[in-house]
Amino acid sequence: MSDFDAASDRQASESTPLGSPPGSPPRGSGAAARLLALVEWLGNLLPHPVTLFALFALGVVLISGLAAALDLQVADPRPVGTKGRSEDGVIRAVSLLSGEGFRRMIDNLVANFVGFAPLGTVLVALLGVGVAERSGLLSSVIRLVVLAAPPWLVTVALVMAGVLSNTASEMGYVVIVPMGAAIFHGLGRHPLAGLAAAFAGVSGGYSANLLIGTVDPLLAGITQEAARLIDVQYTVHPAVNWYFMIVSTFLITAVGSWVTLVVVEPRLGPYTLTPAGGEPTGVTDQQLRPLEDREWQGLLAALAVAAALLLGLIWLSGPTWLHSLL
Repeated sequence: MSDFDAASDRQASESTPLGSPPGSPPRGSGAAARLLALVEWLGNLLPHPVTLFALFALGVVLISGLAAALDLQVADPRPVGTKGRSEDGVIRAVSLLSGEGFRRMIDNLVANFVGFAPLGTVLVALLGVGVAERSGLLSSVIRLVVLAAPPWLVTVALVMAGVLSNTASEMGYVVIVPMGAAIFHGLGRHPLAGLAAAFAGVSGGYSANLLIGTVDPLLAGITQEAARLIDVQYTVHPAVNWYFMIVSTFLITAVGSWVTLVVVEPRLGPYTLTPAGGEPTGVTDQQLRPLEDREWQGLLAALAVAAALLLGLIWLSGPTWLHSLL
């Protein structure tokens, strides 16, 4: 019996979902259950991201050696005279398996890092994100969005907050995911469903947003470097995908909420775990506390500063007739 069949049979035979009392209805054993078991099995096969990165790096080295041994080459599409273009206009595979290739990797480590196109933009963006996160601005905004939502809208608010959290890079994994479990637990719902909903929003919506995040300059820089192989003057702005990102935000929120409510929560079953000798209780987690007065004051001050900066930018970069009005 394969690992997948074992996982599928194990899930189909479970008669008491996690957190459910004895006698609860068993999980489904049909096609949907087997499909979810397949997804789980495939997901468990993936190694750690660091291991994936190391494997890809090793793959580049091995493929370069094979390509050089086969003497693979292509015509350089860049115009004559472009920096980095060979005199004969041919790009040849360079083996990194040789001693010269190894020295090439070591000698260019710093140059490759510093010369990475989006590095400067990302570093500057991360400075602002770091200040906003350390000051508590981002976590206050996220808690305001989620905790202010009515109970029937909590799932949607949680998934959308996860999608929007990529404005602060990986902040969503640290704040949103555990907060999702705590909120669902406090509402008497299964905390694993809240964790899954938050994780779906953070991971599934990592490149979607209503605002430009730290990922967009990175992707724009990579695209620009690739495009300049054809046109050295080609420029890719970080906001080129903005319209697509806005639509994707609402699409991912809808899909993530639907999956949580229709698939995940019914699959987990009701959550009725109780402390020893006690009644079901919620949590008094710090993440569930309402905003304090100083946090409200900070949010209002941040909103006022943002509005002032926006008006200043409009006045400085706007048409000349606008200058005469101010």
